[in-house]
Amino acid sequence: MPLLNFGQPVDGVIQMAYVVPDIRQAMADWTDRLKMGPWFLFDPFQPLTQRYRGEPTDLSISIGMAYAGHMQFELIQQNNDAPSVYMETVKKRGYGFHHWGVSAPDFDKALAAQRAKGYELAFYAEPDRGIRVAYMDCTADLPGFIELIETGPAVEGLFTMMYQAALGWDGKEPVRTVAPPA
Repeated sequence: MPLLNFGQPVDGVIQMAYVVPDIRQAMADWTDRLKMGPWFLFDPFQPLTQRYRGEPTDLSISIGMAYAGHMQFELIQQNNDAPSVYMETVKKRGYGFHHWGVSAPDFDKALAAQRAKGYELAFYAEPDRGIRVAYMDCTADLPGFIELIETGPAVEGLFTMMYQAALGWDGKEPVRTVAPPA
């Protein structure tokens, strides 16, 4: 099975994500209780293109990412009241687990395969130029969404850098702010 540079399968689960009410408190708690870090904070984060359930939306979120072994964990705080998959989940069942991130090196093929399973595209975004993500609503079958993450060189490079920072992390500089996309 081919692996990405950070050790996860090329077309498998690479991330587990949670919606939290306070990203800074959540990162501090996870660092203290789970010894995870360093966290890479994207704050604020507004995708260049975004559609929720087929309609344009103006979502603003804060994202923290860290590794435990080869698995990336993502914490997400929504900063506004724009319609989104995050607020949808919070309204239905509160804060907590939200989605699995799945590597999609052939994004269009992965999206078609999810649609063929009957899963609706709940959220589509282009977080940065040349990168796409799609949240598939599989919540009738699973306890969260599946996020397809277009895994090209830019994403693999960023995630590999974060993974390498976690290897042998000494606990210093637990939160590292990342500039939003230009």
